[in-house]
Amino acid sequence: MKQNFAVIGIDIGGTKVSAALFEFGGSILKQEIEPVGQKKGKQLIGKIAEMALSLISIARDNNYEVNAIGACVPGIYNPSKKTVWAPNIPEWDQIPLWDELTELIEDPSIHLIIESDRSCYILGEVWQGCAKGCSDAIFLAVGTGIGAGILSKNVIISGASGVGGAIGWLGMEPPFSEHYQSCGNFEFYASGNGLVRSAIEVMDKPVGKGSSLREITRSQLTAQDIFKAYENQDRVAIEVINKAILYWGMAVANLVSIFNPEKVIFGGGVFGPAIQFFDQILEEAKKWAQPISMQEMSLEASNLGGNAGLFGAAYLAIQEITKTTNGS
Repeated sequence: MKQNFAVIGIDIGGTKVSAALFEFGGSILKQEIEPVGQKKGKQLIGKIAEMALSLISIARDNNYEVNAIGACVPGIYNPSKKTVWAPNIPEWDQIPLWDELTELIEDPSIHLIIESDRSCYILGEVWQGCAKGCSDAIFLAVGTGIGAGILSKNVIISGASGVGGAIGWLGMEPPFSEHYQSCGNFEFYASGNGLVRSAIEVMDKPVGKGSSLREITRSQLTAQDIFKAYENQDRVAIEVINKAILYWGMAVANLVSIFNPEKVIFGGGVFGPAIQFFDQILEEAKKWAQPISMQEMSLEASNLGGNAGLFGAAYLAIQEITKTTNGS
């Protein structure tokens, strides 16, 4: 009987881990999802390894050979040290994820490749999403935080130690505030959590009087509350969203001017509901961007949604196999 080949993609998030067995053509043969819950440190790594081993066993039972595993992590992967910094997972501060998973999987014939989530997002879109056929594209992920997966001439731009694309630290508006040290000026105001921070600031201004958002306990306020209030013409929500549109547009302009991409793709939990502002974001970007580059690109929403990282992780594995097979 002919042996078929497959890879495993693993998307590690702050709340859940999704792992899937993929055919090389992109079809999912089997998917497993587990909540992170209270797992932390090496305990979570053990659960990830358990999921991978389960999929390897399923593959073998169905006459598939797993050649490689790609893993998407919610933070920064340092390829030289093979460590992960993931602030949303307890005890994942420079944790040696590659070494730990390799030891638990115990199969030297299976390649393990790890990459930061933002890079996996753009790879997923290039493989099975709206960036198919693109050699130059950017995924702008706006969720709890903000990051950019940058593909330039078919190469992921991740920098010397894997920090490249951490665009939450883009400076959008002076003067500098110490509040920006933890996440950057852009992320402080234009991420999901940033919209909440911005709303709390605006509520303390005269315009905040009478806002429906003041009826919500501040610690319970969410970006979804702000979008809902915006639909009801709440003055605080309007000011917050308008500032975010300005920042999103400026970020697109900066990325377009530097990298000259064919597409900028928005994804993450905020886009979502913020897709309704695409026309305004595009108009803002046109004010700031290099005009030729701006004319040559399109602004699009992710085709893969919450699965972009999973597909990107699988594509990492396929790229590794292709590279190994070609002897490069």
